[in-house]
Amino acid sequence: MANFAKPSAPRFAVEVYQNAYLPEGGREVDAIVTVQSTGGAKLSARPEAGPAAAVVLMVDCSGSMDYPPEKMRNAREATAAALDTLRDGTAFALVAGTHVAKDVYPGGGRLALADERTRAEAKEALRRLSAGGGTAIGTWLRLAERLFAHTPAPLRHGILLTDGRNEHEAPEELAAALRACEGRFTCDARGVGVDWEVAEVTGIATALLGTADIVAEPAGLAADFTGMMEKAMAKEVADVALRLWTPVGAEVVFVKQVAPSVVDLTGRRTAAGPRAGDYPTGSWGDESRDYHVCVRVAAAGLGQEMLAARVSLVRPGPAEGPAGGPPAPLAQGLVRAVWTDDVAASTAISPQVAHYTGQAELAQAIQQGLEARKSGDSDAATAKLGRAVQLASASGNEDTAKLLAKVVDVLDAATGTVRLKAKVTDADEMTLETRSTKTVRVKK
Repeated sequence: MANFAKPSAPRFAVEVYQNAYLPEGGREVDAIVTVQSTGGAKLSARPEAGPAAAVVLMVDCSGSMDYPPEKMRNAREATAAALDTLRDGTAFALVAGTHVAKDVYPGGGRLALADERTRAEAKEALRRLSAGGGTAIGTWLRLAERLFAHTPAPLRHGILLTDGRNEHEAPEELAAALRACEGRFTCDARGVGVDWEVAEVTGIATALLGTADIVAEPAGLAADFTGMMEKAMAKEVADVALRLWTPVGAEVVFVKQVAPSVVDLTGRRTAAGPRAGDYPTGSWGDESRDYHVCVRVAAAGLGQEMLAARVSLVRPGPAEGPAGGPPAPLAQGLVRAVWTDDVAASTAISPQVAHYTGQAELAQAIQQGLEARKSGDSDAATAKLGRAVQLASASGNEDTAKLLAKVVDVLDAATGTVRLKAKVTDADEMTLETRSTKTVRVKK
């Protein structure tokens, strides 16, 4: 029996951290915007509006999933564990992905509502899955988008598992599929084993505002899938956008999510009225995220002050505001600019801005270092990965430091002195690459 309840909306709060002071002629203003969401009731099905959440699970069933055979068995068991985590009343479907996509439950282009009976039926459909065929992930995503089109659920989330490279469609086809799915649903992507392409899996998660990770050992899939589904079920509000308004003469240089991971949102801007633009942030539960905003303003005289940007959280759509009018902001904060001849004031760097600038550099150093290592440029790899070790140590990013230590021998973390390891497992290298964008918060 579905648990019907009308949810209460979560509350959003925005805090802005910055050094507002600029020297004479200064134009660039940096700020870290912390967004906190708290207090919403967990969403469940509502008879008057249909299910509040929908999930499509996309399971790789290509031939490589049979090597070793435990991989397919673990994938079935992991998906079954995820089904057990679905709340009653959630709309869901199972997709078997090969070089084509097939909705194996409930079938017919429909979604089922989670209850004891439909979970048992879905697990029976899972037991019938077998491995065979190629890999064309774009077809899986397009089928998920068509399935989501049949539900009024505001929260729409995909979980995608693959063990291989996307060899049976052109990269342009996957890119086109991602563009078609952007804004339609969010998606977590997982690579199992070590024969998949990190850039493909992380690209899917980035485009669809989800998470990406490696599950090197198939036996770890059940715990990972259960955790993903628990987080999906904890989401309370969908389609939240970060809205930036800037005054005449000002322009946005970039907008990046910097915690819990680095995601560049700059190119995702959509117009939202005069001098305003929306940047998608996806779905929210009880959580906090940080964003780095950089705005270039028109220069002003000493002693002058201006509003460089207004940052708001909004849920776009006429239902959020007066009929036909713009949505009311869920929360907002202000970014200021003040021109001064006080050198100490204008040269001070906000601790939050400095921290996340370092975390973004850390992610870039890891990616560049691993790329240099793959290409055989050991000098560049040593320099970049040494810098990454230095940044991870200075910022207290212990998880990343541990991953780096599996790729390099750390001689002196403080100075970034390292030596490349002669032998590195594919799993260790792929784990470091996949998790390179994960950040730590500023120490209070």
